[in-house]
Amino acid sequence: MIDIAVIGGGVSGLTTAWALMRRGHNVVVLERQVQVGGNAVSERINGFLMEHGPSTINATVPQAGELSRALGLDDQIVPLSDNVRSRYLARGGDLSGIPVHPLGFLMSNYLSLSARLRLLGEAFVPRGNITSDETVSDYFSRRFGAEFADRIMDPLVGGLYAGRADCLSLQSVFPKLSELEQEHGSIMRAVLKSRLNGGKMPGKRLFSWENGVATLPQALSRVLAGRIRTGVTVSKVRQTAGGMKIETLRHGTVQARAVVMATQPHVAAPLLEAMLPDAAEQIAGIEAPPVAVVFLGYKRDAVEHPLDGVGYLSPSTEGNALTGTQFSSTMFAGRAPEGYVSLTAYLGGARNPDVHKAGGKGLIAMAEDEFCRLLGTRGQPALSRVRVWSRGIPQYNIGHRDRVARIQAATSDAAGMFVTGNYLSGPSMGACVANAMEVSGQTSAWLNKQTDPKEVPLPDRHVVSR
Repeated sequence: MIDIAVIGGGVSGLTTAWALMRRGHNVVVLERQVQVGGNAVSERINGFLMEHGPSTINATVPQAGELSRALGLDDQIVPLSDNVRSRYLARGGDLSGIPVHPLGFLMSNYLSLSARLRLLGEAFVPRGNITSDETVSDYFSRRFGAEFADRIMDPLVGGLYAGRADCLSLQSVFPKLSELEQEHGSIMRAVLKSRLNGGKMPGKRLFSWENGVATLPQALSRVLAGRIRTGVTVSKVRQTAGGMKIETLRHGTVQARAVVMATQPHVAAPLLEAMLPDAAEQIAGIEAPPVAVVFLGYKRDAVEHPLDGVGYLSPSTEGNALTGTQFSSTMFAGRAPEGYVSLTAYLGGARNPDVHKAGGKGLIAMAEDEFCRLLGTRGQPALSRVRVWSRGIPQYNIGHRDRVARIQAATSDAAGMFVTGNYLSGPSMGACVANAMEVSGQTSAWLNKQTDPKEVPLPDRHVVSR
């Protein structure tokens, strides 16, 4: 009998297990893949660094920074490069550069004059109903105008969430905006006030590590050595008189006092169906359409564009194959050999869920064609790689907030069952770390109430070698 079995060895599961171990609990991680880390995969290829999944951490999430420090990774942090000076959006077969500045959209010709005047009018738009669940499109149309919603927010949520602005819930995707609206009455006023007080634009707070985002799960797995079992597929979880019984396909059973479900939603739903049917139904209803990642490396002199930004995004009205592209070697140092650049293209998601059917060569061809048109690339890339995720980013569509509330209500009533993952309170790595920390605290508190054990003191810092 162990204290906690964490099912799932992605960032959420590993962070939960690490936090519980530090609280003195006996924990084991069960991961069905042969390696941990989930979709946080970083690969070195001939001097290039490809991120197969997420590529950044947001420093505005304090738990992510705290975890990096506790693992001794801060000396490996790579900040966003100072070469990021513009943000690019596609329009009319070209890219429009918009200064990275709170008033950048007013200073640029990307939006029409009437749309820019409408932006200034946002300060006079009445507060909305905080209890209503608006789509991202409806919210920004109401506050900033339809053109801003279509040409700014549509590509933004396509790039960040692989989603559609007319489907995603504002309260679930950008909850802070609702708070700012209620507190300040105007988003523009809130942003300007923050800037006057020395605040930075969110994009300037991104960071990674020298060897990519996989540095985090790799460090966690080393600290958790001996507590992780890979290649183990859980087939059933059921409650018993003594706690939880976890059955696996070929590795026997595990007895635990508590279970933390830290898998993707399509895996969690069937495992919870018998024990928590309402939670399973809500989780099963969360869509995660396929996403493809195309990584291309070019000689620097084969690309005309200055590549002086994070990348570019495309409104759906442009009809481009890619939802967006990151200028990876501009964002962070060490992503391409000297004299080369690297570009990471994203396709699919809710906007085009069938695009992955084009196959690897077809996806590369789509990226090459678009880069030729928009970035002025010439010739064949020096390196090309493709990764297709059959399950992409969970979609926080209208009703997601109520769905999560029902999941949490169901698990809170279940003795010893807890849930964490990227489908609850944010799909980014930082959000996953924050949610995992919260769930680990809840799990520990529940266990302590059962027997009131004394905590086993552990060092404040686990130093991990590179």
